[in-house]
Amino acid sequence: MNNTSQQPNRPRTAVILAAGKGTRMGGDMPKVLHEVAGKPMLHWVAQACREAGAAPLIVVVGYRSELVREALAGQDDIVFVEQTEQLGTGHAVEVCRDSLADLGGDAFVLAGDGPLIRARTLCKMAEMHARSQASATLATAVLEDATGYGRIVRDEQDRFASIVEHKNASEAQLAIHEVYPSYAIFDVYDLLEMLEILPRDAVSGEFYLTEVPAMLRSNGKQVEIVPGVPAEDILSINTPAQLADVDAILQNRLHMEATT
Repeated sequence: MNNTSQQPNRPRTAVILAAGKGTRMGGDMPKVLHEVAGKPMLHWVAQACREAGAAPLIVVVGYRSELVREALAGQDDIVFVEQTEQLGTGHAVEVCRDSLADLGGDAFVLAGDGPLIRARTLCKMAEMHARSQASATLATAVLEDATGYGRIVRDEQDRFASIVEHKNASEAQLAIHEVYPSYAIFDVYDLLEMLEILPRDAVSGEFYLTEVPAMLRSNGKQVEIVPGVPAEDILSINTPAQLADVDAILQNRLHMEATT
């Protein structure tokens, strides 16, 4: 446990990963700019982060970055960082090193293509993170069909042990239904320390952020879990059909909020 985690009123920022193309979506628009409920899906992720008290928002851009910058123009709380090579989620956060080091405190790290994320989930994570003085706090969800998601492996005390990517999972690990929906909050300096020694994945050659929590644990740091994210909230968007499904869910959610 480091000393900074005990300081009151710690800064809280967010890193939103928005550099990918989304090849299965069709066309040449960056994935995060496809609209859900009338706005780019990235808008809803940024809004949830703001409502959870994060500022500034560091948006990692890459593919057709000029379009993402244009879509978010005039939003003074956004800092853009360019990921010129797509070398994985760990690399995407690494390119934010200078910005994060200047800010310190804690940082959410989230995917920009998850518009159903709720601010209350992020707030719950931040509360657990502060209360436990953890180096990392992860949200998890339980899915009937966990295909494609990183599995949460727990130890004998039912605490976090590791995240195993679907393609690297054993048969026993593939049977796990608790998954990591890419919602995390980290102590910034602990995160940056681990990124310095983050290895490339042997299969893909990329740097996976999902390795960092287990690395922290191996270095004697505390990693906490906030379970129970509704399965609906973590629906992935990789195809136009999935985009339509998520759009319908968010439209209905906004309508319900407006009428209650």
